[in-house]
Amino acid sequence: MTALVAVAIAGPLGYLVALPDSSQVAIADMREAEVKRDVQQIGELTSTARVTAGELNGVLSGLVEVLPQDGTPGARSAEPAEIEGWQRVLRQAVDRHAETPSGTTATNVARAGFRSAVDTMAIAVDAYAAGRKLPEDLRKTFLDLAVRQRSAAVTAWSVAATQLDQINVDAGKGHQHVYLTGAPGEGGMSADTIPEGSHG
Repeated sequence: MTALVAVAIAGPLGYLVALPDSSQVAIADMREAEVKRDVQQIGELTSTARVTAGELNGVLSGLVEVLPQDGTPGARSAEPAEIEGWQRVLRQAVDRHAETPSGTTATNVARAGFRSAVDTMAIAVDAYAAGRKLPEDLRKTFLDLAVRQRSAAVTAWSVAATQLDQINVDAGKGHQHVYLTGAPGEGGMSADTIPEGSHG
């Protein structure tokens, strides 16, 4: 009788012990959902950054022509309509990168880096526009500030682009190079030599 009771009790207990802990299942489900959400956010951020990089490269190319690194007048002078176009592009870029959905720390760092870069580039363009309207003795100060802001923006973007490259690799999407190329020599980091999409 005792043996039968023991078997009767042990059977259900063994089944319960074999079941996974409900809290562990919940944690695993949360982690899986977080990974899926992060992969989606990385893809969206990469697409957004590509659009902005294409636009910023055009602005940077123009800025380099009208405002060399030493802050002196460039090879040509920007037309008011051109400056207004740059400002319009930057306003759109700032709005595009203003959204801050919560993601993993690594993705948030890349997102914040791009947001900082476009904000700083917008200041550079505004400083250039304001400097052109000032008397000669004050103009150089503003143009110097515009150059420094431009360089800071390029550097911030390159850091964010490097982070974006890494999180794409970690997410299984391979290398994604979204660097600015419109202002060579500004001091920002450049893409590695590993082919786009490669997992090496």
